[in-house]
Amino acid sequence: MATSASAAAPAIRRRHYYPVPIKFAIAVAAAIVWTLLSIWLSARWVNELGVVTNPIFALFAITFIAFVPGFMNAFMVATLLLDKRPPRRRLQVYPGVTILVAAYNEAEAIADTIESAAHEDYPGQLEILVLNDGSNDRTAELAEAARKGLRAGPNVKVRIIDYPVNRGKAAVLNSGLREATHDLIVTIDGDTRLKPDALTYIVERLMSDPPGTVAVAGAVLVRNSRRNLMTGAQEWDYFHGIAAVKRMQSMYHGTLVAQGAFSIYHKDALIEVGGWPECVGEDIVMTWGLLKKGYRVGYAEDAIVFTNAPATFRQFALQRKRWSRGLIEAIHHHEDLLFKPRLTVMFIWWNLLFLPLDLVYTLIFIPGVLAAIFFQIFWIAGPMTLAVLPLAGLWNIIIYRVQSRMIHAQGMKVRHNPGGLLFYLLAYTVVMQPVCVWGYWSELLGLTKKWGTK
Repeated sequence: MATSASAAAPAIRRRHYYPVPIKFAIAVAAAIVWTLLSIWLSARWVNELGVVTNPIFALFAITFIAFVPGFMNAFMVATLLLDKRPPRRRLQVYPGVTILVAAYNEAEAIADTIESAAHEDYPGQLEILVLNDGSNDRTAELAEAARKGLRAGPNVKVRIIDYPVNRGKAAVLNSGLREATHDLIVTIDGDTRLKPDALTYIVERLMSDPPGTVAVAGAVLVRNSRRNLMTGAQEWDYFHGIAAVKRMQSMYHGTLVAQGAFSIYHKDALIEVGGWPECVGEDIVMTWGLLKKGYRVGYAEDAIVFTNAPATFRQFALQRKRWSRGLIEAIHHHEDLLFKPRLTVMFIWWNLLFLPLDLVYTLIFIPGVLAAIFFQIFWIAGPMTLAVLPLAGLWNIIIYRVQSRMIHAQGMKVRHNPGGLLFYLLAYTVVMQPVCVWGYWSELLGLTKKWGTK
């Protein structure tokens, strides 16, 4: 019976499997249908707003309040429903891996990071290079103490490389790349704690993905979500929003950010694109460089690490400001990627739409909500705004079920976090979108950049 079941399974998968271009076409068609329905239903809303303001303003505002977000959400829902990623496969021989740990003023976390990396259950050779970028706290001292106190296996080697002058994250990563002895490179941050099987899973995903895959982003979850509402809301952002976007992008062969907090790369591909560029968004700019070369970037949803999310509004704002500046940097460095004939290009344009989306949300929608609440003026936020809630609810339910299944498969539980969830649903975008606008303008105006400020 076992043999028969095994033989039948591939046939079932083939019967229900659709090639990626077909999935893409189905998702686009579903998004277009939803958008056309939205346009038809909102015609009166557009006309009424145009009468009290201006027809062009009304069309522009409602396009980015309702039509574009509706298209994005519908596309994402369809994609997640169609997502049948190939299973990871066990390897007969596991290649050597070098982990680069970029650290700047990480005295509080660096010992835990080194310990978690050194105690990975990875069966291959493992080299850990801790790159202290001129920290002015005890990062180097505590890292060395942690190294000496390790009881790791014979396959693990740890080196502390102490750079006396702060040069920036990209510079120390490139220095570490030159020091690396293995052909597979993993990057983690100085405050990252790895799940014991994270390294094994991300290597297996890299080796199991389609030909041309040279990088894979791991799954980053929030470690300090119980600290306050800000970290609690970010737990849902990482668990829901970021994970869903990476799943979607990887299905179409182009995760747009192999983030420095946890990703794996082929060393020769990194060298081919010149390593990490000198900018605040070094990981996104480098990833777009890989995509421009025609390579594929994947996503390992079950290769999990935990990071400390910013705990104060100032820290959160500075982080998201850097991310927004990184997007502008990537467009500046790789604008010709916008015209590459591949499915991923849609998501490049998708990211470009976040500039007007965030601007409209900050300058039009938020004031419109305040006008509705305090003055009963429903020109911007009114009954038609509620029409987007069913699709948003459906999207959240789908990604929650997908992520919950993955978490349970890892022997973990989804923690109850009602306060963080409420803040995430009701206020998170009100906090985040204005910060993103601040980041865009900071980059466009050429304001000073500095790595190391949380």
